[in-house]
Amino acid sequence: MPKQFEKKFISYCENQDLEINPNQITVIKKLEYYHHNNYKSFFSKLFSKQQSKKGFYLYGGVGVGKTMILNFFYDHIDKKKSKQHFNEFMLSFHDFVHKQKEKKEENIINQFVKSLKSKASLIYFDEFQVTNIVDAMILGKLFDQLFKEDIKIILTSNTKISELYKDGLQREQFIPFIKIMEDQSIEYELKIEDDYRKSNDNKQYRYFFPLNQETNFNINKFFRTITKDKKKSSKTINVKGRDFKIENYYEGIARYSFNQLCDQNLGAEDYLAIIKDCKFIVIDQIPQFNDVNSNQQQRFITLLDIIYDKNISIAVTADQNLNQFTSSRLLEKPFKRTVSRLYELTSKDYN
Repeated sequence: MPKQFEKKFISYCENQDLEINPNQITVIKKLEYYHHNNYKSFFSKLFSKQQSKKGFYLYGGVGVGKTMILNFFYDHIDKKKSKQHFNEFMLSFHDFVHKQKEKKEENIINQFVKSLKSKASLIYFDEFQVTNIVDAMILGKLFDQLFKEDIKIILTSNTKISELYKDGLQREQFIPFIKIMEDQSIEYELKIEDDYRKSNDNKQYRYFFPLNQETNFNINKFFRTITKDKKKSSKTINVKGRDFKIENYYEGIARYSFNQLCDQNLGAEDYLAIIKDCKFIVIDQIPQFNDVNSNQQQRFITLLDIIYDKNISIAVTADQNLNQFTSSRLLEKPFKRTVSRLYELTSKDYN
């Protein structure tokens, strides 16, 4: 980490025409402290009385710049490192467990962590959240071993550590993970009043509403424009025995209805496969959400997180303006992040 890290961050913000907030500078200073304590020389560690914390957990509301700051930090770390979507990480873990059990191997978590350590000494999870009971039950043992192997972990989240997996099934078995994270992490809340994704020139160029004939005409016209001179094809994707057919695919541009993507039992693994070869996606007919269609809403949240993580631009048609989106009661908090990301994904330039 450069000694002039703060100056480099300020210079980066100025070059990107980003507003610099004092609270973000505070995070930068904490990250510099975190880096200094974790990457001391051997002799400094030998004589140090203070135990360095191997985790850095940054949480806060949507659009406050958590991802931007940790991306910048991650890019300036000259170590073996890995940035992973949490869903992908857990899928790779479950695949590893399945293969090792077939071989009747023991100490599977230890083996998995050692395989990670050979590739990275630092892991970055953006928008960390726990919704799956299977993941919740195993995270304590998994992260405990990661920290024991001196793997550093940096995370962003919308939720403080103590409130992760709140109201989840068998949450008492998740408490050991919370204690491990609180003991091993520098935890900091980034507070900024405005959502930068919705500010200033960030206009919604490709968000079409409401669901009527005019909107249908406009999205069809837009789709014809971006697929002009591109060859149409269809293909079937198979994920662990489940088939998903893509009908409207034009050399990296795909079009789906909301029901195709979210009204059937698809998960993160399916979505990763579906968007693998996409550089632009159109999603039609996003409805309003409530307690009745909360399962579809959860799938949509997962899908948008993956699309955002893969930096894919999108266009959508929806029932209401983004400011008027409703949510199921259980998913109100994570859905705020989804709405914020919809602003960004439908606004950023696409060539």
